Amino acid sequence: MTSADAYSDSIRLSVAPMMDWTDRHCRVFHRLLAPKARLYTEMVHAQAVLFGDRDRLLGFDAQEHPLALQLGGSDSGHLAEACVIAEAYGYDEVNLNVGCPSDRVQAGRFGACLMKEPQVVAECIQAMQDAVRIPVTVKCRLGVDEHEDYGYFSAFVEAVAAIGCREFIVHARKAWLSGLSPKQNREIPPLRYDWVYRLKQERPDLRIVLNGGLIEVEQCLEALTHVDGVMIGRAAFQEPYRLHLIHAALFGTPVLPRRDLLMRLEPYVRAQLQQGVALKHISKALLGLFHAQPGGRLFRQILSQEAPSPQADWQVIEKALAQTEYESLP
Repeated sequence: MTSADAYSDSIRLSVAPMMDWTDRHCRVFHRLLAPKARLYTEMVHAQAVLFGDRDRLLGFDAQEHPLALQLGGSDSGHLAEACVIAEAYGYDEVNLNVGCPSDRVQAGRFGACLMKEPQVVAECIQAMQDAVRIPVTVKCRLGVDEHEDYGYFSAFVEAVAAIGCREFIVHARKAWLSGLSPKQNREIPPLRYDWVYRLKQERPDLRIVLNGGLIEVEQCLEALTHVDGVMIGRAAFQEPYRLHLIHAALFGTPVLPRRDLLMRLEPYVRAQLQQGVALKHISKALLGLFHAQPGGRLFRQILSQEAPSPQADWQVIEKALAQTEYESLP
């Protein structure tokens, strides 16, 4: 399979971009769990790409492909320049964040507040598309604040699709820009999968990915009868083995025991430690791997308490792993 084919096929399953979570170490672990899924970086503001430490912000391991960079911003020129840099770094896609509801994002005029300005989003996407060959996509909500009817959502998508954007990742909730925290915005506004399914019915030419509340294999399989892909969010961190099970169901790959998957991470961990990376930065993504399993609480406790030590190495992970029981899969 070519890299282009792998990218195209990866639309079926992706892991959501999440601040303070989807760093390069987490993405390498998720790649081991889900070899064919599409991975996303944390959101990076376009100005940070232009003027910040690019290698720290944009660097990634080759095994992370297919990989997308998520950008934040509303200055079309800055976003276009950031896209050129992303393409040069080797990213497979650039995604514009039009869904994050945090106060920090609103103050900078990017994220979910841009759903109130579809023409600004369209202008940004146009500039980004004109600057690069790789796909440029949008991640949005169903609406914001008082705007919560299907017509508003559909009109937003139409405005952005009109300039050539072909792929939309939709968190199937609206966002309250005042009164709810980002955490509450992930939980309180009701999910409306039917709106996303209707959009795909009305615009079969667009590639539509459903995000929000997807944690079970059966949910994902059902969603894929209506849309092109599913995006897993918090579940990939709280219970990362769910990501592995969903991937196996969607792509027909073998289900492996948690222990075997973790051992496959050893070469990467040792290489990173040799480069001076602290174990705590890598182990954070592993904490929920044995959630609700025998020894799972001790596994998490050992990593939480011992990984922050400057001397912590792979033996800490082995010690944590020794508290668990080997799974016999059906």
